[in-house]
Amino acid sequence: MSRRPFGGAGTLVLAGACALAGAAADAAGQGRTTMTRLFAPVDVGADVSALPDSERRALRRIIDAARVMDALFLEQVWAGNPGMLIALANDGSAAGRAALDFFLLNKGPWSRVDGDRPFVAGAPPKPGGANYYPAGATRAEVAAWLDGLEGPARAAATGFFTTIRRGAAGGGFVSVPYSVEYQGPLAIAAEHLRAAARATAEPTLRRYLETRAAAFATDDYYESDVAWMELDSAIEPAIGPYEVYEDDWFNYKAAFEAFVTIRDEAETARLDRFGAHLQGLEDTLPIDPRFRNPALGALAPIRVVNVVFTAGDANSGVQTAAFNLPNDERVVREKGSKRVMLKNVQEAKFQRVLTPIAQVALRPAEQAEVSFEAFFTHILMHELMHGLGPGTITVDGRRTTVREALRETHGPIEEAKADAAGLWALRELIDRGVVDRSLERSMYTTFLASAFRSIRFGIHEAHGRGVALQLDALLDAGAVTVDADGRFGIDHGRVRDTVTALTRELMTVQATGDYDAARRMLDTRGVAAPAVRRALERLDHVPIDIQPRFVTAEALAADAR
Repeated sequence: MSRRPFGGAGTLVLAGACALAGAAADAAGQGRTTMTRLFAPVDVGADVSALPDSERRALRRIIDAARVMDALFLEQVWAGNPGMLIALANDGSAAGRAALDFFLLNKGPWSRVDGDRPFVAGAPPKPGGANYYPAGATRAEVAAWLDGLEGPARAAATGFFTTIRRGAAGGGFVSVPYSVEYQGPLAIAAEHLRAAARATAEPTLRRYLETRAAAFATDDYYESDVAWMELDSAIEPAIGPYEVYEDDWFNYKAAFEAFVTIRDEAETARLDRFGAHLQGLEDTLPIDPRFRNPALGALAPIRVVNVVFTAGDANSGVQTAAFNLPNDERVVREKGSKRVMLKNVQEAKFQRVLTPIAQVALRPAEQAEVSFEAFFTHILMHELMHGLGPGTITVDGRRTTVREALRETHGPIEEAKADAAGLWALRELIDRGVVDRSLERSMYTTFLASAFRSIRFGIHEAHGRGVALQLDALLDAGAVTVDADGRFGIDHGRVRDTVTALTRELMTVQATGDYDAARRMLDTRGVAAPAVRRALERLDHVPIDIQPRFVTAEALAADAR
């Protein structure tokens, strides 16, 4: 039942392939191949000069653990990834080096910003169930099996931390814990985390590292999630299985990833005030009062950080700008959730991607309203709103979660909800005097420019499809307009009511667990309108996203040698 094809060797293979990809990038002119030209190369790093030697040693070992997440995520995406990685790493041709570079960026042989189009000869279509479900099984087969389960068996099968495999002699399906499925790599990652815990002098960081290492062997992440919520350290890591978007079939299974960051103390202190307003926002959400949560989890920390290194799902295709974790509904219900803003990544995206998009897609008069402050603040509100609204719900008398009820529609619906509700909440906080009124116009205009940024990720992807749905609603209501030159603008007399109505609609679908309504919304409105498609065609010369080079991580590794 257990499979261990990667073991410890997989991590070494990946490290070697990454080194080869870096050399190939230098030889090819900073990696500007045909495939990677729409990812702007950016040096990403943080100031670690103030860290004492003990914390620098801990940071190096955390990065070592993070590298293991790359190996794990590659296997989760597709069982054929390890073998293809080895083949590409051994191909010394220019085409082979370019394919390797793009393979590592996408964590597989499919372009994540081009409808999962394969770019390596012989690659099959990208599996919708990734490698979480048995090869050869269909979604319908697995869904029928899941629907026949009850109690603990169903909880395990639909849980974050199990794969589904064929039973003995190929009969039926069984749930396999991650701690069994990925036993070898997780043992390596755990040892790196324990070494980091021995090095650090910061007690809350030590507790998180030790409990997360233990969780890799038990699949019980509760204690380490709470330790992460209570983390108060200059080094701010998040490592393990988190997001479920790689599971296109059901959005049930968590992907391995890692963020290794350094906290920006001044910016974090500046944003602390937002946490105090979450319950007030929840209490006034534009939905039926019975769907509101009268008592959010007590913890709602906000961290502004600068990235040192990311890996796994966190470094696949488009780079993450911020995140809201944990995703475990029990932890969120009891303790709350933490919002982490990746400031240096956001700055790079704004400069290299969003500003050029605004110059093409928006009317000249509105381009001046696009600001980094509005971009940064709406991303924060997006992450805050992930933790508000329906989570644990009741459908047909059965207690469940929005994630389980909406299945594969959960990702784009949740991303659309966080965007729309983030705009709603920003306007509420402006009216309450919490946020400066200078953002009253720029938040909508900057969001519109950013919508074109997100939809370029592809409407097959959760964020892109969620944005397509929002643009459709805004255009239909006249809150977004298009002039004769195909340039877009905001009707500020209509946008507030439209955003409120869309927030209500999305949250009501979630609160009722209405899978059919969610499916209809995405099928009919989660598409790019003709005017949007024409604008996207004019953006061909603008990078889709950034391709980071982790200069601080490289320097730390060099120092260790």
